[in-house]
Amino acid sequence: MVIFSASAMFFYCIALVLVVSRLFHVNGPNRRIVASLAAIAVILHAGALSQAMFTDNGQNFSLTNVISLVNWIIAFSFTVLLFRLKMIVVIPVVYACSIISVALLWLVPPEYITHFDIHPDILVHVVLSLMAYSALMIAALYAIQLAIIQNKLKSKKLIMSTVMPPLMTVEKQLYHLVIVGVILLSLSLATGFIFLDDMFEDGKGHKAILSILAWFTYISMLAQQYWVGCKIRTAVIYTLSGATLLSLAYFGARIVKELILN
Repeated sequence: MVIFSASAMFFYCIALVLVVSRLFHVNGPNRRIVASLAAIAVILHAGALSQAMFTDNGQNFSLTNVISLVNWIIAFSFTVLLFRLKMIVVIPVVYACSIISVALLWLVPPEYITHFDIHPDILVHVVLSLMAYSALMIAALYAIQLAIIQNKLKSKKLIMSTVMPPLMTVEKQLYHLVIVGVILLSLSLATGFIFLDDMFEDGKGHKAILSILAWFTYISMLAQQYWVGCKIRTAVIYTLSGATLLSLAYFGARIVKELILN
């Protein structure tokens, strides 16, 4: 796993440097080279994840493994869409987080063994939860990019570059991502109520409550946008608030249990 992890971090770092060094250049970074290097990093990251998560005793869904898996999904998505969408401004954050998450795989290796082969219904719930969280974290990155562009427009510091996407384009993509994330989150909550008997027991109640609050936050955002329109600043606050609630729901208790108390 060390070879996969070290190699993945190396290629992520090169891609990160190439993006940052020409982030606000008129022509921007060379997307073909960045995408090629990032693709290698994503493949190596997947190799490290498979070795860390699939053990002889079962599936290791420790906190660090889950965080790295979420980062892998996000890095994979952004790398695949690098040519299609103008979101290069947030790419440095994505690859920087991926470097950290890969490092965590072998620097902080706690175990949380599960057996999804015995409970495939729970696997469905977990997959939907991870997909929902990843989609809404990508939306949060879009919200940050939206806030940066709006701030530069207001301060008249926006550099006319092909790298900087149009404000309306980013805003439209943000709502599309939130809609996809809300659908996945709704399915995740539904399968949780159906398949999990202890959803509100054994100290797990906070996860369900925070997830439901996040769901209501995103629904409120979409309803406001549909009925009266939602200002960019308000949309950013909604998106980041929902992302914060979900992060606390998914990782709050496990951070205390696996990293602080362990």
